[in-house]
Amino acid sequence: MSSDWFTRKKPAQLERRIEFSDYQQTRDFLERAAELAEREGYYPDMSFGRTHVSITLCPENDGDDVNEDMLRYARQVDQLILAPAEKTDD
Repeated sequence: MSSDWFTRKKPAQLERRIEFSDYQQTRDFLERAAELAEREGYYPDMSFGRTHVSITLCPENDGDDVNEDMLRYARQVDQLILAPAEKTDD
């Protein structure tokens, strides 16, 4: 998991803000993040602006600790950031 994640203890959360160079990169990331959420059945709190996305991961079932599922999901988000967007021929 990237060191860019911030861990909160009370309430238990992982948080990260991701900066992009333009709106298209932000949009591409959001689309991949939506696919990840659907695939995993976990929907983190997300907010975004033109060139940034903020993500908050919370334990399911109101858990009190950052758990392995949250850490695994954070690693998957990190991979989305590193993965190039797929090009489409329009």
